[in-house]
Amino acid sequence: QVQLVESGGGLVQAGGSLRLSCAASGRTFSSYAMHWFRQAPGKEREFVAAIGWSGGTINYADSVKGRFTISRDNAKNTVYLQMNSLKPEDTAVYYCAADQMLRISEPLRQYEYWGQGTQVTVSS
Repeated sequence: QVQLVESGGGLVQAGGSLRLSCAASGRTFSSYAMHWFRQAPGKEREFVAAIGWSGGTINYADSVKGRFTISRDNAKNTVYLQMNSLKPEDTAVYYCAADQMLRISEPLRQYEYWGQGTQVTVSS
């Protein structure tokens, strides 16, 4: 089992920044690819970013390219999402997900472990 706990969400003005963290416990963190998703009210959960187990492979949704940066620290069992130039449309609950495979925008059931999410609200 892998337990994931997100943190770092909050309320920020448009143009501001936040850094989300996802702390993992349980099985070997470094053997898992890590992913960030988000879900806005009334919308489906959507892929945001992914990073391979070594950090060498990274992928972003087009909507966040150039603004968000995913990274990981395997020594701390933590994956991060640095979010800059935030827009009101970035408002959502942000979730991290772990899987032994790097998955890009695959059906949610393919991802083995999920956190509980952290709320990000961007005011205009």
